[in-house]
Amino acid sequence: MREETTTCCIAGGGPAGMMLGFLLARAGIAVTVLEKHSDFLRDFRGDTIHPSTLELMHELGLLEAFLKLPHSKEDDIVARFGDDEITIADFSHLPVKAPYVAFMPQWDFLDFLAERGREQPPFHLRMQTKAEGLIKQNGRVSGVTAMTLDGPLSIRADLVVAADGRSSDLRAASGLAVEVLGAPMDVLWFRLSRKKSDRNQTFGQVAGGHFFIMLNRGDYWQCAFIIPKGSLEALQVRGIRAFRDGVVALSPFLKDRIAELRGWDDIKLLSVAVDRLTRWWKPGLLCIGDAAHAMSPIGGVGVNLAVQDAVATANLLAVPLREKRLTDTVLAAVQHRREFPTKLTQSMQIAIQNRVITPLLARSGPVTPPLPLRLLQRFPLLRRLPARLIGLGIRPEHIGPALKPVRPN
Repeated sequence: MREETTTCCIAGGGPAGMMLGFLLARAGIAVTVLEKHSDFLRDFRGDTIHPSTLELMHELGLLEAFLKLPHSKEDDIVARFGDDEITIADFSHLPVKAPYVAFMPQWDFLDFLAERGREQPPFHLRMQTKAEGLIKQNGRVSGVTAMTLDGPLSIRADLVVAADGRSSDLRAASGLAVEVLGAPMDVLWFRLSRKKSDRNQTFGQVAGGHFFIMLNRGDYWQCAFIIPKGSLEALQVRGIRAFRDGVVALSPFLKDRIAELRGWDDIKLLSVAVDRLTRWWKPGLLCIGDAAHAMSPIGGVGVNLAVQDAVATANLLAVPLREKRLTDTVLAAVQHRREFPTKLTQSMQIAIQNRVITPLLARSGPVTPPLPLRLLQRFPLLRRLPARLIGLGIRPEHIGPALKPVRPN
């Protein structure tokens, strides 16, 4: 088997893996990022770049270049309950450089990070390279085994970071225990064309026991139709025409293009899961992002929480990695730093799932906004609280002094 060595090997080229790889390489640390696909051009469920992530781009001096990528800006989040339109969060008051949510295809975000990473000599991105297993030596993880187009590859590293998503192969190989928190819903994911006469704003519609969210991606709408978990088969029995009629009932302006959904092959099922590791690390291995904690789509915070994990990890590990003195105590410190925001965010998501979404999905008649949302409508100042929780999160991270760029001699 061919063999390579590096200081840090990161499995997964998603938001957590790419941000961590870029930050560590910028700080002068040899990094190899493994991405199993040939490119980033595929549908992701997370396209929201929140103010917390935009602020990190500002701190890195990259915000201006980043915002040249195609995106749309949303100053607030709006949902319709029947005929009532509710503004849930107003981001315009957040104390950051960019107080809004940027809707940007995730592939553009990842390409941007990859390009910035390649500008750093210690950064190596291996596409079409799938991390499959862990190499262990003297009771600790000392590298990964991977499969490439040229055959198997062994990569030895001082640290392996599993950032390969909620179905992480490395997490499974590690034997770390997973606590499953559950989710009462799944998402049907599809696209419909967008016309210039359509509204610009991304929005959600709640009516008749259905949630329907439309994300503005410029020339098309990325649509998320929320259903009770396990109910897809019953929808398919009723037929694609009945499903299309249900979508039009929620958003009548789509009537002239709903036929673009020719069949169920045009619709992807995204299974929602909420879980977390009880311990995120073992000697030589650290899990971050979805590999450590799968989030509900509520609030669209998953991408941004993964980025926060990456920044905290880089802040805490950059110096120990550079000076070859990484210890288990440092790995435990990453979990200690990020576990509280993760648990609190998941607790809020589960409360919304159980107390708002599940009852509304079970209701077949007219819907009215829950009391907390009616209060937001009556007292606009209250909208700043959900804006803070969604836009910045709990314990937002910042680029620390350990991540100052190291220039080659």
